[in-house]
Amino acid sequence: MGKNTIRQQELSEEVQEELQEAVEEKAEETQKFLRTLLTAGNLSIYSIVNYLPFIGFVALLMMLYITNRHFAERTIRKIDKLGKEVKELSWDHKSLSAELMKMSTQTEIAKRVDSLGLKERVEPPIKIEIVKEKKK
Repeated sequence: MGKNTIRQQELSEEVQEELQEAVEEKAEETQKFLRTLLTAGNLSIYSIVNYLPFIGFVALLMMLYITNRHFAERTIRKIDKLGKEVKELSWDHKSLSAELMKMSTQTEIAKRVDSLGLKERVEPPIKIEIVKEKKK
């Protein structure tokens, strides 16, 4: 890979002076704005109307921030509620599964069908074989 030679070159004095002047202009504009805004004598209807779009924009951003915060908190509450519900349903599933396993054992089935008059077979099943005659 090639080296970055542009960053290694020093800026000329003219470019440095232009950048410095631009930074100083911005700083002066910011100071002028803050002085105009915070000075009690300069606070007039004209200056308030002049900054009204900016104030409206800031108010809109604040409302969006508050709305987003409420939405996020509501979503977190829903997630917690659903998590608890999932946990409870998981416990119900496990208990029902264990109960079904217990009810399907041979001894439990024998106890339930005994009340119907059916009894468990004691002798092994008999295999019936059919012998086919060979054709001659």
